[in-house]
Amino acid sequence: MALRRRTLLKVIVLGDSGVGKTSLMNQYVHKKFSQQYKATIGADFVTKELQIDDRLVTLQIWDTAGQERFQSLGVAFYRGADCCVLVYDVNVMKSFDTLDNWHEEFLKQANPSNPSTFPFILLGNKVDIDGGNSRVVSDKKAKDWCASKGNVPYFETSAKEDLNVDAAFLRIAKTALANEHIFNLFRSLLFRRMSRGVGVHADRNFSPMRWLKFFNSFLSH
Repeated sequence: MALRRRTLLKVIVLGDSGVGKTSLMNQYVHKKFSQQYKATIGADFVTKELQIDDRLVTLQIWDTAGQERFQSLGVAFYRGADCCVLVYDVNVMKSFDTLDNWHEEFLKQANPSNPSTFPFILLGNKVDIDGGNSRVVSDKKAKDWCASKGNVPYFETSAKEDLNVDAAFLRIAKTALANEHIFNLFRSLLFRRMSRGVGVHADRNFSPMRWLKFFNSFLSH
């Protein structure tokens, strides 16, 4: 039997304090939910293994504090991320209004090679509260925000009721895996061409910088 490939994917979860980031992660990884709220200090991570096609995928999910004094945790927490999950509380408008700040903070700290195509996913959490009667952020408002960011995938979730949690993280894993696959494919093509001397000495039109620009151009389409 052929050995299945193993892949480690780093996922960063961002959002205001109290939106349910830790609860979503605990529900997904441990199938547990606690009513007691305890603010995350700094950053921590959990892991979850799952199989996608012929790959064994380990999700390394980083839970970051939502308090302003912890927003700039340092590039070490962000660099190397394969996907960023933004979370807000559908019942708190402020948590939605700060999504732009979290989006920009991630791009600033992670510094991905192509910010315009880096994979984000948006989760609107706590849809269970008061039977949905207390929500202040409409589904349309959230989807409009996603469209403005390049059609970011969107899920409405409830960590308490385990609503859409597995589906959301499966999409997160598949999105991160696809992003890694595209990057590895073009990195392989780049170095294969460079190893033959093309673009280094023989062909100015296909210099390493030109290939990198081509790679970024491909990702943006």
